[in-house]
Amino acid sequence: MTLDMSRVAVVSPLEVVAVGLTAMLGQHPDRVRVVELSTAANVPDPDVILYDAIGLHEGDGADLDFFVEKTAAAVLVVSQDLRPDLASRALARGADGFFSLGVDDDELLEAVLSATSVEVGAGRVVGSSEIDAVQHRLGHDVGLTPREVDVLTLITQGLSNQEIAEQSYLSINSVKTYIRSAYRRIGVTSRSQAVVWCLQHGFSSEREETA
Repeated sequence: MTLDMSRVAVVSPLEVVAVGLTAMLGQHPDRVRVVELSTAANVPDPDVILYDAIGLHEGDGADLDFFVEKTAAAVLVVSQDLRPDLASRALARGADGFFSLGVDDDELLEAVLSATSVEVGAGRVVGSSEIDAVQHRLGHDVGLTPREVDVLTLITQGLSNQEIAEQSYLSINSVKTYIRSAYRRIGVTSRSQAVVWCLQHGFSSEREETA
């Protein structure tokens, strides 16, 4: 074992993802070692935990919260390209960075090593370029602004214009203006069309729980 070998744990509810990532990491036995997570006091935390973002869809995220808050590992989110909203939710919960499930062996190794050699910082894409980071944002390909993304997200979650105004601290007229501009950008003319477009482009219909 070399001095710079990284210990990596893979967490995914999907066996094909867990097996696939483990096999990819196995291509670099001199740089990384896949380990099992353990709660035993005498077993050190892994250096990196690869967390499949789909876990936020199938669970309540308590496991991710534990990894972020209770372990010393860098937590990297494995982003499903069809659900970029899940990666955003994971980053909001404190994950250190993310990378696409479509990475190759070398890109995966780069992600792991960069996480262990430097502080990743919340939201940084590892093993990828800054252009990839921009393209990962919801609605980037059609030019949606962050506020338009927020409004469309709330529409997708079933909120009325009045509820959106109250939750976003906007006037009802401002909400309507953002809706009209967002509809123009995505090429729809009705709320139902907007919801369909959003679901097809990675927006989540699930409401975040508030304290």
